[in-house]
Amino acid sequence: MANLADEYGTDVEVYVKALTSTIHADTRTGAPAALHDLLEQLGLERHEYPEGAPLYIWHTVPEHLSSDEQKRLATRSVPALLLAGYKVNCALDVFDEAVFQQAVHDARTHTGLPTTQALAPARSPSRPAPSRRTP
Repeated sequence: MANLADEYGTDVEVYVKALTSTIHADTRTGAPAALHDLLEQLGLERHEYPEGAPLYIWHTVPEHLSSDEQKRLATRSVPALLLAGYKVNCALDVFDEAVFQQAVHDARTHTGLPTTQALAPARSPSRPAPSRRTP
């Protein structure tokens, strides 16, 4: 199984899995339990393979949501992950700028950050990937 977070050197890669409409959030191998817990708190569903003693853990946006709701949930998770100190990439076909900006505003209001303070952007992957966006 390919792990894009390992491949791109990030903590979380959010993207639509090829040949599906499922939005995935891959985490790097050996990611801390706190990261998996945060993704679940943000509304993503955890999956493991094999079950019980996982070698591979990933998260997906719930499939019962509409396509637009799935993208909003995925995009809204990015600021929380960045504020927690994780490096995150979100694919352009998932990312919604307006939703991201609202989530940043909500995070600043909730955490008491000054509105002039910007979230530290995650670094871009080392190789160019035109279909990717790092907020």
